[in-house]
Amino acid sequence: MPADANRPPRTETRIIRTRARASQHREQVTPIYMASGFTFDSAEQARAVYGGEQPGYVYTRWDNPNNDELIARLCALEGAEAGLPMASGMAALFTILAGLLNSGDHVVASRSLFSATHQLLTTVLPRWGISHSYADCELTETWPDLFRPETRLCLVETPSNPGLTLVDLTWVAELCRERDVLMVVDNTFATPVVQRPLALGADLVVHSTTKFLDGQGRTIGGAIVGDRLMINELTHFARQTGPTLSPFNSWLLSQSLETLALRMERHCANALALAEWLSGRAGVEEVRYPFLASHPQAALARRQMSAGGGVVTFELAGGLPAGRRFLDALQMCDIVANLGDARTTVTHPASTTHSALTDGERRATGITPGLIRVSVGLEHIDDIVGDIDQAITN
Repeated sequence: MPADANRPPRTETRIIRTRARASQHREQVTPIYMASGFTFDSAEQARAVYGGEQPGYVYTRWDNPNNDELIARLCALEGAEAGLPMASGMAALFTILAGLLNSGDHVVASRSLFSATHQLLTTVLPRWGISHSYADCELTETWPDLFRPETRLCLVETPSNPGLTLVDLTWVAELCRERDVLMVVDNTFATPVVQRPLALGADLVVHSTTKFLDGQGRTIGGAIVGDRLMINELTHFARQTGPTLSPFNSWLLSQSLETLALRMERHCANALALAEWLSGRAGVEEVRYPFLASHPQAALARRQMSAGGGVVTFELAGGLPAGRRFLDALQMCDIVANLGDARTTVTHPASTTHSALTDGERRATGITPGLIRVSVGLEHIDDIVGDIDQAITN
């Protein structure tokens, strides 16, 4: 099909073609700028760059060409004005909360959150006089009453980890706009290939780039993207507190983004196929996947997501003992707490990623004793199904 020369490049093309400026050597791939600082031609140039009057790099805790390239690509994916690379996903989330909130502020958060996020809200922020209220994703009628005059920020994770519950982003964004509350979305599970929260009304999006954005299990990293004024405020905070992403990790992540759309297509196709197969498997009591018709929020998933994502969870008959026997019987799939890898990884949340929660807290977020989380990889689907099938049998 002939290309339209007047049409702006598609997102996939922009990701690949967005890059840092080449050096005098005109390298095809951006080099790794492993430097703590950058030199100046004169005292006047140093003064001007430090003062923001002239573009340039000063110190990698502030900025670095690799970090800039990564953020430019991620902003193109998310449709964001600006962004900030961070040392980890939790560093990104902490920077938002600590950088934008003050003592006396209040947070409304979706109840189904990553366990470390829960710990941050319940054990760290209260020491500074910052309170929170949890909102149940399925009980939307209860959300408006949770907002207080001192509510400053609403934090949601959708799909949630590991329960795969969803939040109606357009509806929550409207609630926040009416109350002048900032809306922050953790988009780690979906990735911007599958879901773009900023287009649905969010102010900021946070990522653990460690997961699908990397896709190879090589790096720890995070990112914040969104409104330029908020990013500027957070940049000042981050420069003083130092949660800096390594240039090497930025370089690896930037290269990974070039193949993200292709990888997510395979992750999602494999995940849907696995979920459909599990739905008819004896010994499996429940399967959760956003694009399954049996998911209670399947209609919402299809409104705000282009695919169901790369994670499937299911409940084994027999509870905790059955879950442990299943993990021990796996032959190909890896038992790993991380997710988003090219390799299929499996974990038992109740005894690993969410073990710090009480039994009541786990059940409130849909984490039951026999729940298994599968991050579906890029292997042939028949091999993935075969390994999980024999592990259930054994």
